[in-house]
Amino acid sequence: MGAGTEPDGSSRSDEEWERFLRESVAGAADAPKEPSARARAVTERLRAEPGHGMEGWRSYTPARPRRRTGWYVVGLLASLVLLVVALVPGRVVDLFAGDDSPSSAAPGPGTPAEAAQRPTVDEPFRGSPAASWAGGAAGITMPKAGAVGWMSAAEVERALASSRDFLVASGLDRGVLQGERPEKAIALINPHQKDVQDLLKTAFLTPSEKNDPLLLFSRFQPSRTHLVGDVVKTRGQLTYREGERGALQVTADVTFVYPVTRADAGGDEIVRTIVRRELVLSWDNPDKVITEPGTFSIVSYKYDMTNGGCGAPTGYFTPPFGTDRRADKAGTKIDPYDRSAPVGRGESSGDACARATRS
Repeated sequence: MGAGTEPDGSSRSDEEWERFLRESVAGAADAPKEPSARARAVTERLRAEPGHGMEGWRSYTPARPRRRTGWYVVGLLASLVLLVVALVPGRVVDLFAGDDSPSSAAPGPGTPAEAAQRPTVDEPFRGSPAASWAGGAAGITMPKAGAVGWMSAAEVERALASSRDFLVASGLDRGVLQGERPEKAIALINPHQKDVQDLLKTAFLTPSEKNDPLLLFSRFQPSRTHLVGDVVKTRGQLTYREGERGALQVTADVTFVYPVTRADAGGDEIVRTIVRRELVLSWDNPDKVITEPGTFSIVSYKYDMTNGGCGAPTGYFTPPFGTDRRADKAGTKIDPYDRSAPVGRGESSGDACARATRS
């Protein structure tokens, strides 16, 4: 079959080809893919007509469809956001709630999440970072001993062990925590250090801001507060260097977490009192400083405490319970588990009690 002919062999007229080409340019669906020589000739003639503006069969460029991918993506994302808001609205609120992140802020009161994290007599550290900490002296890291100043490596090792013994006797001994006088801890302090001995003479009888046993020892009043369980969680370490006159200077930085309850409440409400202590101890050369064998001098002592009570010193930690706990809104908020910041409370700081962002 020849080009430009009908299936029955008849030829198309020039007028029919002109009409066919105009319909093809306008978008006719059955335009031929490859026009015949006659069709091309008609096209050239039409193009030559003034004012016609017809494009050639090879020069025609169809308009590109408008891309709407961006709007589809925006719509999809908006749908996902609405779905998340509907399913977990609490999480979405947390994202815009301010500085307190879900990791550090306690669950809302009365929520199932709060109930699941609430401490119990069997699990007094549940919901606390201290749940994964070691208990007692095991949470206090000891450095490898080496010779320092007037001490050999073996003597440094013994001094480090005695320094840890002081931390155990002052902050972990069960009797001391229940209000007993810390005799074992006191026996490790240089009896010739006058300022500390003056503190010890008055602190237990007439505690004051300056002479408070809590500056060195952890104590709870047994008629008011009971310890929960047999474990106190700890985290911290001892470090050492050479001090004045060749002394061995040991620094202890340890956080203690005490779960307690009211003595008359049957263990229903559990509060965790958190105390971070920094002690600097000097094991002095007896040839240069008046001291006794096996004792150290206290260079400095300071601590941070939360959930331990406010007000005039009583010689005991007084954890807030019930309405006292809810009404205690004073003080600066701190994270008692953040050990990156320096210990801020000293013997004469006079700072108000801090409030724990988590316990």
